[in-house]
Amino acid sequence: MLPDLSITMTKISSMMTDFLKILPNILVALVVLLIFWFVASLVKQLVIKLAVKSRQAREVGLVLGRIARWSVIIIGLLIAITIIFPSLNAGSLFGALGVGGIAIGFAFKDIFQNLLAGLLILITRPFHIGDQIKSQDHEGTVEDIEIRATTIRTYDNRLVVIPNSELYTNRIVVNTFYRHRRISVGVGIGYDDDIPLAKKVILEQLKNIEGVLDIPEPKVLVKEMGDSSVNLDIRFWISPPNRKEEVELSDEVLTLVKPALFDAGISIPFPMRQLVWDPTSTTVNFKQDDVSKETYNADRDNSQQS
Repeated sequence: MLPDLSITMTKISSMMTDFLKILPNILVALVVLLIFWFVASLVKQLVIKLAVKSRQAREVGLVLGRIARWSVIIIGLLIAITIIFPSLNAGSLFGALGVGGIAIGFAFKDIFQNLLAGLLILITRPFHIGDQIKSQDHEGTVEDIEIRATTIRTYDNRLVVIPNSELYTNRIVVNTFYRHRRISVGVGIGYDDDIPLAKKVILEQLKNIEGVLDIPEPKVLVKEMGDSSVNLDIRFWISPPNRKEEVELSDEVLTLVKPALFDAGISIPFPMRQLVWDPTSTTVNFKQDDVSKETYNADRDNSQQS
């Protein structure tokens, strides 16, 4: 006995009829949505131009332009929904959005938190696009400040996306906030060497390096009395304060300082260890050694037995 398909066919026919009735509304809604999409792009460009004319930062214009664009698209989407479903009026639609907005607010709490933090970052402007910043374990150049997150490119060419709430609530080091930046490199000289002479030699070499600023003037300070050397701290200023200049100039300073100190008769000592061995004793006295006495004596006993 074959099943009766008349009820199923009747429902399918009714659905097709209802779809054909609202098909013109769907087409009109799509046209309206496309128009609003095009208008949203124009509004975004207009907001960016107005932000530039009002001397706002570039990232402020970008974010405000994105907010304006999505606001226009959402308005177009609401209008398209009312066209497809004429029974919906503005009051019922916004009432449904109000109830649903509470649920959406709880569900997307972190997203709204990042959005608010992004707006506060744009208002306070602790850094801009192109600045080199350090946030916790990440350091690099700011590529973009979006509504939800900020993207930075690390010095080894990796992209890091940091939520805006983390940047706003945690400490941030902006390496390029000021025009000048001080760099410090260390060098050690012997205890018997002339410290004023070493300072003079180093400062003379700094004058020959392009990129090291004369004002503020470089300085060489005694940092500490180390185990085997007197450690000097070479301080100089660079501009622009980028990571590239920091690494390259530090390399050039150390490359020129080393032979200049040797030519002046100043030594650059390295750590030395002294081993005192008494043949009549079964133990060994250590000075400035990292190896424990127990380990060395055990190895010595094993070698004598073999």
